[in-house]
Amino acid sequence: MTVARTLHVKKGDLVRVVAGRDKGAEGRIIAVIADDARVIVEGINRVKRHTRVVQQGGRGGTTGGIVTQEAPIDVSNVMLVVDIDGEKVTTRVGYRRDSVTKTRPDGSTYDAHRSVRIARRTGKEI
Repeated sequence: MTVARTLHVKKGDLVRVVAGRDKGAEGRIIAVIADDARVIVEGINRVKRHTRVVQQGGRGGTTGGIVTQEAPIDVSNVMLVVDIDGEKVTTRVGYRRDSVTKTRPDGSTYDAHRSVRIARRTGKEI
């Protein structure tokens, strides 16, 4: 059994593939599989799946055929894309802990920390 870990990308991030068959292509992350450290990127690593006809009676059946869909790729093969002065460039992801003041339901306040992702190339919050 593998332990789920925190990955440097999230669902919805724009990433560029840096290794493999689709090197250089960009797309948005559709899904993150943290247990296997893999991501599914829109339009990247498309494979053909052969599906069979399922007869469930009524309208619940599915048609068979060849379906093209995205397959997972390793998270180490993608880099986050950020916009710097109108140009899209890749960057590594860092983390910064910011001090914030939070309010309890009874109205009292306390100091806490919030972790935010930052682009290493620009230092700005993602």
